[in-house]
Amino acid sequence: MAPTIETKLFINNEYIYAKSKEHLTVTNPYDNSIVTDNVEVAGAEDIDLAVESAKAALKTGPWGTFTGAQRSACMLKFADLVEKNAENLAYLESISMGRPIATLLGMDIPHMANCYRYYAGWADKIEGESFKADDGVYKIVQREPLGVCTGIASWNASFLYAAWKIAPALAAGNAIAVLTFIEFIFKASEKSPLGILALGSFFVQAGFPAGVVQFVSGDWTTGALLSSHMQIAKVSITGSIAAGLKVQEQAAKSNLKDVTLELGGKSPAIVFNDADINTALGGCSAGFLFNSGQVCAAASRVYVQDDIASDFIEQLKDKFEESNKGMGANPTHKSTVLGPLVDQQQFDRVLDFIEKGKSSATLVTGGGRRGTTGCFMQPTIFLNPASESPIYREEIFGPVLVVKTFKTEEEVIELANNTTYGLAGAS
Repeated sequence: MAPTIETKLFINNEYIYAKSKEHLTVTNPYDNSIVTDNVEVAGAEDIDLAVESAKAALKTGPWGTFTGAQRSACMLKFADLVEKNAENLAYLESISMGRPIATLLGMDIPHMANCYRYYAGWADKIEGESFKADDGVYKIVQREPLGVCTGIASWNASFLYAAWKIAPALAAGNAIAVLTFIEFIFKASEKSPLGILALGSFFVQAGFPAGVVQFVSGDWTTGALLSSHMQIAKVSITGSIAAGLKVQEQAAKSNLKDVTLELGGKSPAIVFNDADINTALGGCSAGFLFNSGQVCAAASRVYVQDDIASDFIEQLKDKFEESNKGMGANPTHKSTVLGPLVDQQQFDRVLDFIEKGKSSATLVTGGGRRGTTGCFMQPTIFLNPASESPIYREEIFGPVLVVKTFKTEEEVIELANNTTYGLAGAS
C-alpha cells in the first residue's frame, strides 16, 4: 500500500497549513502524472512563525538544557525510525523526482541513518579550548550559540542533504562554533518535497522538542525569505551557482549571516594511455550516468589521450548505448537502474543543451528523448566540442558527456583547470 503523502509545512513539531494559501504541484517524471497539487508553500508569515518557534526552542524550550547524551539519544532514535520506514520514504522520493528506488534503499536512506548515528557519537565529545597562563591570565575558548540556521537543498539527493546539513548541527549542542544549539529550518526543493516532509513526524517520535527541526516547502521565493531573514544567523545551500550568488547577496544585504555554499560542477575526468581501461570505462559510463547525470560532482568532461582515444570512445559509446536500452522502466521497481530527469522543465533544459551541442561538436550517440512518455533522456556523448560552446562550459545536469582528446600531461592539466567550476575531478 502506498504511503500517505504529507503536503503541509512542519513547524513547531506539527504539520500545519501555510498562511500564504499558495500551493505547489509535484509531478511524477516517469509518466508526467500529477502526484499532488496541494503542497503548502511557506510565505513570509510562515517563515516568521518557523523562526519564532526555533528561537523559543532555544531560549525557553528544553532543547537549550539538553546534554550531549540526550541529543545523541534523540539522533539515534531518529536513525532507527528512518530505517524502519525506508520503503515508504524511498517511494515518496522516487515518485517526486524519479530517483530509482533501488538507489534510495541501497545508498541514500542508509547513508542518512548512518550520518545521524555518526554525529550522534560526537554529541558529547566536542570540546572547547584553553591556553596556559603564560602572562598570568588563563584563556578559555567557549563556543556560544549562533542562533537560528537554515538549510536549502537541491532536488537530486534530498535525503543526503537532510543528513549532511542537519545531523552535525543537532549534534553540536553548545560545543561547536557557529553551530551551537541549532534550530534548523530546512527547505527541500520544490521539485522533491514529499520525502523530506515525511521526516517531520520522526523527529517528534525521536523526542526532539518542538521548534528544533522544521521543514518548509516552496520555490526560490521561499528560499529568498530564508536567506534574507533578519533573525536567521546562518544559511547553508546546495544548488546552482546562480542560486548561490543570490543567497550570498541576500545574506549580505540582510544581516550578514554566515553562508555555506555547495554549488554546481563541470568536473573533469582524465584518461591517460596507461590507464586501466575497464576501470576508466566504468567511471565514465555507469559512474557518470548515476542518477541520470543529475549529480553536481559528475565528471561530465572526459579527456582521453589521443593514442587510445579511438578505441576508448568506441567502447564508451557501447556502454552508453547499453545503458540506453535499460532506460524507461518505472523507478519504483527495484530492478530499475536509471530513471528519468526530475521534471519536464529540466528535460527541456537538457534537450536545449543537446540541440545547441549538435552545431558545435560531433554527436557520438544519444541526442534525444528515450521513449515517448516521461522525462527520459538518452545517454549522450559529444566529441571535441568547441571550447566556448555551452555543452563544454556549462553544467548541464543530465546524461550528456563531452569528450576531448589530448596529447601531453601539461596540455590536459590546462584543459581540466580551464573552468569556472572546481567541485571535483578524476583521473
